[in-house]
Formats: sequence, C-alpha cells, structure tokens
Amino acid sequence: MTSPIPESWTRIEAWLARHAPRTLAALHPPAERSAIAAAEHAIGQPFPEPLVQSLMRHDGMDHYDLLPPFWSLLGAHDIAAAWQLRMDISGDDLATAEEDDPEGEYGPWWHARWIPFAFNGGGDYLVIDQRPSARRGRIGDADHETGGGFAPHPLWGCLPVLLTETATALETNQPVDGYQPFVSDEDELTWEIL
Repeated sequence: MTSPIPESWTRIEAWLARHAPRTLAALHPPAERSAIAAAEHAIGQPFPEPLVQSLMRHDGMDHYDLLPPFWSLLGAHDIAAAWQLRMDISGDDLATAEEDDPEGEYGPWWHARWIPFAFNGGGDYLVIDQRPSARRGRIGDADHETGGGFAPHPLWGCLPVLLTETATALETNQPVDGYQPFVSDEDELTWEIL
C-alpha cells in the first residue's frame, strides 16, 4: 500500500537516523512556499502535489545517494535550473521530437512537461512525467546520452510509490527493482545493483 508523502519521509528519516546519519544530515530543511512558487513560474507549470509535499519536507539535499540506486534530491531552485538547462540544450529539437509517446517506455531526449526532481551527478535526472496521458505522474530517467526512459517496474509509478518503496526497502533490507540498500563504513546510504 502506498503511504502519504509525509509518512514515507518519517519512515526514511527514522531509518537514516539509526543507520546512515551522514545521509540524513545531507537532507536540506523544508522549502519556502515562495521558492516553490518561483520554480513553478520559471518552468511555466505547477509542480504535482506529491512533489510540493516532498519539497516542504526537504528542499533537496547534498550529493548523497538516497533513492535507488544513486539519486540525490533536487531543491526547488535546482529543479528550475535543471529544467532550464535541458530546455536550452534541446533548443529547436524539442518541438520536433518524433519519439514522443507519453505511453511508451522511451521518450525524447527531453520534454518541456518533465519535471526533474533528482540527479545523479553525471548529468542525468529523475523526472516526473507531466505529459497528458493515462500514465501522467510516472517517474522516468532523463539520461544525458540516451534520453528518456520509463521502467515498467511499479517502483517508478509515481513519487508516492517511489518514496514508499524506498522506505520499505530500507526497513526490510530487501531489494527493490534489483537495488539493495547498503550502509557504507562512513555511515552513508548507498545501493548495490544486484
């Protein structure tokens, strides 16, 4: 069962406090509503409510692994900056992307209706797909080389599912979609790819 965003965050924070305090310390304080509004204005669309709720808990984090397997959260300002960077790089190609199928497992290199919310430090982003479709809200990987991909595993169904499944994997020490939580000697969360 999918938990509300605040409940998932409570579970994740409690686990991090016990097992990976350095990762917990990397989480930023809550975003100001004005920062969220400014980011929404910058990208020309509202954030989905689960993302707003998550930002109101933590406005991003330093570059530590949190979401499987190697994703760190972006804050409101960084969401807008990442979105604008991808828009600038896409240029005229954005409007003519032939591979844009909002129901498919693959997408264009970038889409204006994707909202980046996590990064891996290598130029890739996790995005919330806001294109109008039956799968609106799903999580995708905007890879800097290959473009958008949407894994069929339920973990990537939406942000509430991603946070719930992350919390459950941490609490049970069970893999999710082939990723096993692991705590390094430095008290940091990382994920092993099985």
